[in-house]
Amino acid sequence: MNDIAVTLSIIGLALVLFAWNPVPAIVVAVGASLALYFTGVLTMPEALTGFGDPVVVLIAALLAIAVAVETTGIGAWAGQLLLRLSGANETTLLVALMVVAAIFSGLIGMNGAVAALLPVAVIIAVRTGISPSQLMIPLALACLKGAKLTMLGSPVNVIAATQAEEFGAGHIGFFAWSVLGMPQLIGSIIIVIFLGQRLLPERKSESIPADFSGHAHTLVQHYNLEHGLHQLAVPATSPLVGTSRKALDISAYVGVRAVAFLDHEDDRPLERDRLEAGDLILVRGDGHEVDRLAADLRVEVREHGEKAALGDVLLSRDSGLAEVVVPERSALIGSTVFPGMTSEDHEVMILAVQRGGAELVRPRLTLRSGDHLLLQGSWPALERYLSSAQLLVIDSPDQVRTQAVALGRGTKRVFAILALLVVLLVFNITPAPIACFLCACLMVITGVVRLPQIYRGIDWNTVLLIGAMIAPARAMEKSGAAEMIGNQIVNLLGDFGPVAVLVGLFMAATLITQFISNTSTALVMMPIAFAAAGDMGVSALPMVMSVAMGASASFLTPFANGVSLMVYGPGGYKFGDFWRLGLVVLIWTLIVTVIVTPLYWPFH
Repeated sequence: MNDIAVTLSIIGLALVLFAWNPVPAIVVAVGASLALYFTGVLTMPEALTGFGDPVVVLIAALLAIAVAVETTGIGAWAGQLLLRLSGANETTLLVALMVVAAIFSGLIGMNGAVAALLPVAVIIAVRTGISPSQLMIPLALACLKGAKLTMLGSPVNVIAATQAEEFGAGHIGFFAWSVLGMPQLIGSIIIVIFLGQRLLPERKSESIPADFSGHAHTLVQHYNLEHGLHQLAVPATSPLVGTSRKALDISAYVGVRAVAFLDHEDDRPLERDRLEAGDLILVRGDGHEVDRLAADLRVEVREHGEKAALGDVLLSRDSGLAEVVVPERSALIGSTVFPGMTSEDHEVMILAVQRGGAELVRPRLTLRSGDHLLLQGSWPALERYLSSAQLLVIDSPDQVRTQAVALGRGTKRVFAILALLVVLLVFNITPAPIACFLCACLMVITGVVRLPQIYRGIDWNTVLLIGAMIAPARAMEKSGAAEMIGNQIVNLLGDFGPVAVLVGLFMAATLITQFISNTSTALVMMPIAFAAAGDMGVSALPMVMSVAMGASASFLTPFANGVSLMVYGPGGYKFGDFWRLGLVVLIWTLIVTVIVTPLYWPFH
């Protein structure tokens, strides 16, 4: 067999395995690269070069930026904005959801957008009575179409833009995608409005993400934290003025423990360490002991007012809550604790302890297996302490923070770094991988996100899959398989003009992408697009855009992209629910691609 036959056989088998899914996709992709090496089609550097390709670095950097955006609660802010419309017309609410999803998708990528807005869509469904199945596919379509508004929206865009420059076809600008993406998005919204109710099922779901929007208030009620709550106002004459709040020792007052510190200026959780006149200390305990404490420290006892709900005080952009369980064989079993006890660095406090659903209020408690503890502290401190295997975390603080804290600490820095990224890409100041890598580093350097959060948040399967699939794409080019297939497409459709070839490339990419990932489809089809353009003597850019649009048109099945897969369970869908509305959107995508692409990217 010659190299062309070997290459096509290996890639064909890989496509079958992708669709069949007997083993993880990354195993299939790596196996294809190794097979191309062992059959002599590729050399060792060629088989492994994909893992160091700029595209892989660029995708990893974009995913890291998306983690930072999600962590700062921008998604929660958008959700709250949408929920203000919950009492409005259903059509208005649906349009608002799709528009916000599309904007998020263009800024942080389609996978990050659907992850941020999926809980919001669930909450909207619960509070308005709209069936989740009527919202989830429109949400997925909005994210998929919003991904075509900027280069950041999808890995397919990145692959197309970088390969167009590598092959000398030309530069695809940061916002150039919106030329095709905007009409596709507008048309998709109109299709959903007029055909959604008829083509989407009315179905409930047993698999929906947890709603953490009221998490703090739930914990306050469950642990009865407002019982015995007192406010202590620090006057100018108190010896506490100017002292560190971490050094406050009230262990001599039986059953009294500090719950939170409030700033006198805005009644919000205190950010500074030193207490000032007018600051408030929230404590729980017996009234007589609290009175004795107030007299000793010369502070004023006040009734707990309505200025700030306790849940909002305990769970904010600076302060987090975490509910944990002591598991079997934990080294903490037998340890002595008490409500109000803090860690050695005073960063984490035990607010309450429950055993068998009842609160334990004794001065000293010996931990047993199954005890529940409610912890409060700064978000970094909670993450640091809860990484231990000695405690089981009931709800991840990262997930709670993402949903419950809108526009948290670091939001301004995120927006500034995103603005820098857009400027670097729009004006082509630096190559896209360098710009994204720089901005991802800035997210860490400025303290917006920590490396462990990035490591957990990045979808490494996507990164490795793209790296592994670059080798088969190179084999298509090196062996001449891409040129041969391009010749066949040109021979079949060339007499009808370049538009017919453009349609053929779109349909081929669309067919493949229903069964394998859109990134794999793009990597396989891009060399064919360049070869077809070369055979016809026309610009490769319209062919590249056609493949990019076709590879992203995975609307007919739920398993061809991560976005559709993520809404599959929460929407209560079946496999056949996607193609009806998806087919109409696909036809619209083809119409826009065929009409608009040659106008903006001429063939000559």
